[in-house]
Amino acid sequence: MNTKYHSKEHQILSTVRQVLSAVARETAPRPGHLAPLSAQTIDDLKHCFMLITAREKEIIEAADGDAMDARPRYADEPKTSQVVEFTSPKNKD
Repeated sequence: MNTKYHSKEHQILSTVRQVLSAVARETAPRPGHLAPLSAQTIDDLKHCFMLITAREKEIIEAADGDAMDARPRYADEPKTSQVVEFTSPKNKD
């Protein structure tokens, strides 16, 4: 996983999010079919996602102050920063 975890709790929340997402995808009704989950269960899933997101945001902000609204970078996206290498000067002893 490429996600940077800030604590064991964050890792647990991320795993729960992934499992809930998989359940939601696998139980999504095909066009013309009835949903296998009740409307209440679907609302409960949405509420779980909101709670997970809110707690993850709290964890990340408490850890280093970065908000979760950072966007992913793609490999072909131009870089906005440049790495500068520094070399230490040699001692004149």
